Amino acid sequence: MRRKLTRSEITKRLRAGAWHDGSKPLSAKRVARLKGAGRYHDAMVPGLYVQISESGARSWLLRFELHGRERAMGLGSCSAFSLAEARTRARAARQLLTDGIDPLSAKQAARTAAKLAAQKKLTFAEAAQRFFDQHERKWRSRSHREQFLSSLKAHAYPVLGDMDVAEIATSDVLRAIEPAWTVTAVTADRVRNRIEQVIDWAVVRGHRPPGTNPARWRGHLDQVLPPPRKVAPVEHHESMNYRELPAFLAGLEQGVASQALRFLILTAARSGEVLGAKWSEVDLDNATWSIPKERMKNGRPHRVPLSAQVLDLLRSLPREDGNDFLFIGPRAGHGLARNAFQRVMKRAGRAETVHGFRSSFRTWCSEQTNFPREICEQALAHATGSAVEQAYARSDLLIKRAKLMAAWAKHCTTPVQVKSGDVVPIGGAAR
Repeated sequence: MRRKLTRSEITKRLRAGAWHDGSKPLSAKRVARLKGAGRYHDAMVPGLYVQISESGARSWLLRFELHGRERAMGLGSCSAFSLAEARTRARAARQLLTDGIDPLSAKQAARTAAKLAAQKKLTFAEAAQRFFDQHERKWRSRSHREQFLSSLKAHAYPVLGDMDVAEIATSDVLRAIEPAWTVTAVTADRVRNRIEQVIDWAVVRGHRPPGTNPARWRGHLDQVLPPPRKVAPVEHHESMNYRELPAFLAGLEQGVASQALRFLILTAARSGEVLGAKWSEVDLDNATWSIPKERMKNGRPHRVPLSAQVLDLLRSLPREDGNDFLFIGPRAGHGLARNAFQRVMKRAGRAETVHGFRSSFRTWCSEQTNFPREICEQALAHATGSAVEQAYARSDLLIKRAKLMAAWAKHCTTPVQVKSGDVVPIGGAAR
């Protein structure tokens, strides 16, 4: 049994800061004066103590009883929390006890929830990068693939980049896209669509709670922004009149890039399909060019019937050991550069786009031939009819398309009259 302290001993210990009468509330000054190792009770809140270790470390402690078992809960350092703050924290724990909740378990649950929330937290820029990494394969066009992140970096990141993707609101999306909406509405709408995709991804991945996507157009942003196609009407690729093609082809310079452009026009193909074309895809005996799905816009393989003019062109091409490209570039083992066609057009003094030659072909089909629409669309690798019709249309109509492409090649390579008495054959000079 402990000996009861005498009045002189109590006075001496009080002056030394090594004793406190637990029956009275602590004061801020008293807390600051406490020095001896031990626990000092604050009568203001049941179970609240100042705990001083042998090393002099000072902290707040709450002692309580739950289900007949005595427990202790740390409330933080005395340097971090004042006496008033410690009392508030102690009272909050006592309120949980009154409701039958273990404050220690609640504290651990809150800590776990905070840890999970931190793991789920993701900035918009991080979310966009992860979305891009997981969907990179769906962009067959290198330019489209690069545009996804570059457009977000230019227009969305300055506003949304460092924001938690879970906190992005409609007002934030508008701050990102509205400045460009009246200037480059089509580009701004593409950025909006990409923001929408990233946010949808974040919801599915658990980084954002479900709800209305703040970048959604229909029924949401369309209420505050004008339709992009009305702000900036669609401008179609400028195309060459099909009647000018024979003279244009006849006047083209010699060289691999010019031959590649001739090939593109005569096959009505896209630039990427031609630039990536390889000899392993060409069957000269059966006059076909099989383009793999990876280079097709619609993601489906496509066979192109080759006319006699195209076969002659292919047989005249230079070859390089170890290089499978149809149209070899200046660098060993490589094909032509992406801007090769634009350079040929520029040197020819033409302002039309290369993609516009497909429009020239389609216009010629409509105005100068009686070939059925589905044959003409199939030649351009366009899907026709409903989804059900497409599901049952198993044939690529190659034989019928071969007749169409032969007629197209004949039109494009028919000798044209340049001057009186002078005839220019395709790829040649005036005689």
